[in-house]
Amino acid sequence: MQDNLTVKQNDYAVFLPAISGFYATFVGKQRNEPYVDPARFPVGLTDMEQMNWLNSQKALFPYKWSLYSGGHANLDLAKQDWSEDMVRNREPGTFMLGDSGGFQIAKGLWEGDWKANSGCVKAEKKRSAILKWLDTISDYGMILDIPTWVIHDKKASDACGIKTLQEAVDATKFNNDYFMKNRKGKNNGGAKFLNVLQGDNHTSAETWYQTMKQYCDPVKYPDTHFDGWAMGGQNMCDVHLVLRRLIALKYDGLLQEGTHDWMHFLGTSKLEWAVLLTVIQRSVRKYVNPAFSISFDCASPFLATANGQVYFENVFEHDSKWSYRMAPSADDKKYATDTRKWSDGVVADGVYDRWEDSPLSNMLTMKDICIYKAGTPKPGVVLTEENFRDPDLYDVLPDVNKNGKWGKTSWDSFSYALLMGHNVWMHLTAVQEANRRFDAGEHPAMMRRSTGDYAKFEDIVEAIFAAPTREESDAIIEYYSDYWMEIVGTRGFKGKKAKNARSQFNVLFEYEQTEQEDFDSGKLDNLETTG
Repeated sequence: MQDNLTVKQNDYAVFLPAISGFYATFVGKQRNEPYVDPARFPVGLTDMEQMNWLNSQKALFPYKWSLYSGGHANLDLAKQDWSEDMVRNREPGTFMLGDSGGFQIAKGLWEGDWKANSGCVKAEKKRSAILKWLDTISDYGMILDIPTWVIHDKKASDACGIKTLQEAVDATKFNNDYFMKNRKGKNNGGAKFLNVLQGDNHTSAETWYQTMKQYCDPVKYPDTHFDGWAMGGQNMCDVHLVLRRLIALKYDGLLQEGTHDWMHFLGTSKLEWAVLLTVIQRSVRKYVNPAFSISFDCASPFLATANGQVYFENVFEHDSKWSYRMAPSADDKKYATDTRKWSDGVVADGVYDRWEDSPLSNMLTMKDICIYKAGTPKPGVVLTEENFRDPDLYDVLPDVNKNGKWGKTSWDSFSYALLMGHNVWMHLTAVQEANRRFDAGEHPAMMRRSTGDYAKFEDIVEAIFAAPTREESDAIIEYYSDYWMEIVGTRGFKGKKAKNARSQFNVLFEYEQTEQEDFDSGKLDNLETTG
C-alpha cells in the first residue's frame, strides 16, 4: 500500500526534498540496467521505482514536488545520462524547482571570473549551459545569483573574483540580464524564473531588493519578466525581514496573481518554519494573491545519511520545541547475517530508544543495511586500528566493497540509498504532521510570544496583511521587533557562520547524543568510493 503524501499536502507551504545526485543515480540507472542486483533488494522491494517519490504509480510514498541543483547535475542534455533520469524523465504533472548553482560559483567549484562583464570564457560557457538546463528540466528555475556570504570568505572570493557587496550585486544583475535576454520563455515551453534576493543583513538586503526588483516588473518587461521570488541569505531566515519584504512586494505590485505566484526559501529545514511559512502563505493568499505558494528546501535527509545520521522519530510537544531527531545508526559487521527486522534490532540493541518506521525501513532487516561480513583472524591475532587491513592476518578475509577494498563500515552504497529514502519520508511526514497539529490547535513554543501580550504568530501576521495601508503594516511589524528576535534561526546565518556546516546542522536538528562528529557535506560526493 502507498502512503500518498501528495494527497496529504493540503494547503501547507511545500517542502521540496533537494534530491542528491547520489540518490538519483540509483533510480535512474536501474531503469536502463541492473545497477543494483535485485538479489540485493530487501524483501518487499521489487522495483527501484518504489524509491522514486516522483512516480505516482509505483512509489512507496508518492510526493510530486522536489528540487534539483545544477551544481551537481550533468548540464549536457544532448547526451543520455541515466544517472539524471529521475529528474530528466520525471512523471508529467510533477513539480521540479531547478537551483542554478550560485553556491558552486561562490565556492570556486565553477571556475572563472564571475564579475560583471569580465568576458571570462569559462563563466560564459557555464552561464549558457545552466540556463538551457533550467529551461529544459524545471517548472521554475532560480536565476544565477552570487550569494553575499562570498564576500566574507577570502578563499571563496578569491576563487570567483567577487570581493565586495557591489560586485556581487553587479554580477547577479549581469546574470539576470543574460537570463532575461536568452530564456526560452514560459509560453514557448521554457521554465518560469524566480528572482533571487540575497543580503547578509537588513541594509544589504534592501540594497539588493531595490536593484533587482525591476526584473519582476511586468510593466517594464512585459514579455520577459521573472515570475516569482527566491529568498536567500538573511531573507530566508529572518522573520522580521521576510515580513518587511512581503509588504514591500505587495505595495510595489510584485505579488500579482498569475504573474508572481511562487516564493521559495532556500535551505530552510527547521521544523517550526514549516508551520511559520504556512501561516504566511495563507495570509498572502487571503489578502494579496490567492494563487500564491511558498516552498522551502533542504538536502538534510541525504547529507545526514552520508554522515551516518538517521532519523528515528519526530517530536511535537505543545508549547515546546518541535524537532526531527536523528542519531548515528547501526554500522557493525556482526549484523551481516542478522535477520531481525531493522526496527526491532536497533531498539533491542540500544542503538535507538525508539524507532519510527517508514514505508521503506519497514521492509528492512539488520543485514539489509549492514551488508559486509567481518573476516576471521588467524588464531592468536589481535586486530588493531593499525593492522586490520593486513590480509596475512586473516584465515577468512572480510567482504570487500565494489572497489575491491574493505574498511570499518558494514554499509555498501545501497545501504546509504535505502536510509536516505527513509530519511526523506521522515522529513516529509514531519513537515505535514507539524501543520496538521498546528491546525488542530497545537503550537511550537517559538510561535507564541513569551513576553508582553503573549500574542500568537498567526494573529500578528493576519493583522499585518489585513492592515489597510503600508504604513500600518510596517508599524505592526516594527512593534513586534522584539518578538521576531525570539524566533529561532532569525539571526543565525550571517557571514562566515552561514557556511559552517556543523554549526548550521546543529541548529537545525536535535540529537540524542550531545557530542557529534563534524557534519561533512563533502561525504555525500564521496559515497561511491567509500561504499
